[in-house]
Amino acid sequence: MKKTGFIFDLDGVIVDTAKYHYLAWKNLADELGIDFTKEDNEKFKGVSRKRCLELLLEMGNISVSKEQFDTWLEEKNEDYLKYISKMDESEILPGVVKVLGYLKEKRIPMALGSASKNAISIMEKVQLMPYFDAIVDGTQVTKAKPDPEVFLIAAKKIGAEPTNCVVFEDALAGIEAANIAGMESIGIGDVKILSDANYGFNNFTEIDHKFLDDLILLLKSKN
Repeated sequence: MKKTGFIFDLDGVIVDTAKYHYLAWKNLADELGIDFTKEDNEKFKGVSRKRCLELLLEMGNISVSKEQFDTWLEEKNEDYLKYISKMDESEILPGVVKVLGYLKEKRIPMALGSASKNAISIMEKVQLMPYFDAIVDGTQVTKAKPDPEVFLIAAKKIGAEPTNCVVFEDALAGIEAANIAGMESIGIGDVKILSDANYGFNNFTEIDHKFLDDLILLLKSKN
């Protein structure tokens, strides 16, 4: 019997930290005189902090020294950390615990695959660590999504072949990464934006046990 694996992104999938990233980037954008909207923030989802700042500066047509660039990176992160320091279980998105609990009962290996360097801290604050067999965060990868590195490492850590894994993502870059890796991709969020995903749901409350059972069978049937 093939070993299957379920891999979850963090921000915007398991917990609503996406709003805190937006607030922290908007604070910096306001400081720099750049108009930064929630629509602009869509391009930042699943992307490394460094690349996000590059995109922001491109929006404002701003060129800076490496020293200033690094200072702004740190400033944004410190701002973000202030927001997430107050997190608790109430930040878990609806339906997530139900899905994680069901998969845990069925002894399905689960991994977190996130670009966030704060993933472990967040998972501890919301008390979801016991559900996961492996955590892969931004400290363990060198290539940002849509490169599939984070998901490939996660699959390896739980001992599953990439083609026998499924990824839950809320970002276009994450869906692309999962597809490149040959994994089943599930978009969580606006199905129109995440149309490249193999499956799409507005949130985890729409995912029932039958869908999960069928998905597990599909993964196990792959070569």
